[in-house]
Amino acid sequence: MATMLVRTLPTFTGMFGCGVLPVLALLFLCSFLDRTNVGNAKILGLEKSLHINDHQYASGLAIFYAFYIASELPSNLVLKKVSPQIWLPFLTAIWGIIGMCLGFVQNYAGFLVVRAFLGLAEGGLLPGMVLYLSGLYTRGELALRIGLFYTTASLSGAFGGFLARGLSAVGPQGSIDAGWRWIMIVEGLLTFVVGALAYFILPNSVTEARFLTTDERECAAYRLANDSPRAVLPGSPCTGPERFQWSEVRRGIINPQLWLSGTAYFSILVGLYSFSLFLPTIIADLGYTANEAQLWSVIPYAVASVVTVITAIVSDRLRLRGPVILATLPIAIIGYAVIANTHLDSVKFGMTFLMATGLYASVPPILVWISNNSAGHYKRATTTGMQLAIANCGGFVTAFIYPSSQKPQFYRSHTIVLGLLCYAWVA
Repeated sequence: MATMLVRTLPTFTGMFGCGVLPVLALLFLCSFLDRTNVGNAKILGLEKSLHINDHQYASGLAIFYAFYIASELPSNLVLKKVSPQIWLPFLTAIWGIIGMCLGFVQNYAGFLVVRAFLGLAEGGLLPGMVLYLSGLYTRGELALRIGLFYTTASLSGAFGGFLARGLSAVGPQGSIDAGWRWIMIVEGLLTFVVGALAYFILPNSVTEARFLTTDERECAAYRLANDSPRAVLPGSPCTGPERFQWSEVRRGIINPQLWLSGTAYFSILVGLYSFSLFLPTIIADLGYTANEAQLWSVIPYAVASVVTVITAIVSDRLRLRGPVILATLPIAIIGYAVIANTHLDSVKFGMTFLMATGLYASVPPILVWISNNSAGHYKRATTTGMQLAIANCGGFVTAFIYPSSQKPQFYRSHTIVLGLLCYAWVA
């Protein structure tokens, strides 16, 4: 078995890399596009079309995260029962339909309802993907794989900017009275198609991967069992004989590492979500038109994507999580410290590169940290889901810390994020 493992290792890791990761990356790309496209829609007239004010817009952002957070842990506990092959594509297709509905809302009530259902559907994706990947790769391989699909979060800013620029140019057509509505409709439709296709590609576990031979599936199961801190089954934590026990859920919840990593990740996500939601507005306030802001927002995301992958590779090669976070967070801290205290437009735009790079590069190691140290499917499902539930409470903060009244300096807003990032570095 050992000889066969060495011989087949490059094959099945490569096959999973080609067969699974691109699909997960597309799902996550769709998630971020449908979650943050309201930032692009805002500067293209969403508030005017729906007759809502800045506070009501922020409430629409906040209600998304309320339902998003509420669905994360239950979704992870359901994942094993339903199977990843069904559950993850199902969630994606559902929120694609809901995202399209956002393009047809006419008032504040409709905006709130659709955003709430969007959060409910999207909440289970990221914790489900982290749990799913922990059953396909060893602990020493996980950061790079999460880093690879998480770069799509930063790429979504680049892709979303290009897409928003093109779709907004379509303008009113028939019953569609504003260009921003096309962003919601087309991106929602793309998401539905990606979710439907994912069902036919994703395997439930290494033992069911059709693109591996029988020997490769056996070797993959063997290496995962040997890598687990407490091997409960030979294949994947998403399939197998382990039965649900509330004691495993309690073990996960009382884990101190969960709360430390969860609150640190909370602080990072406040910066990350606010950055993705309000970057177009920040750039527009530097003197660019709305359409120019969509294009200029692409560049910081593209740089952050490259650095995120490099950071994930280093984290896996050195098998280090905490020290890597300690090295990447100061990049964002410097960016926020400078942008909060400068009035030079060129410097502000330059600092967005540091902000994006430090924030996105810190995410893969902190996501992997808790998963690497949780044995057993249901404990891992609990810690992964709870970590993200705690962290995504940052969405509530995000929704209200960048009001229009803070333009153009956003001093208080940037300072709040700066303080939170300093806490994350210490935690």
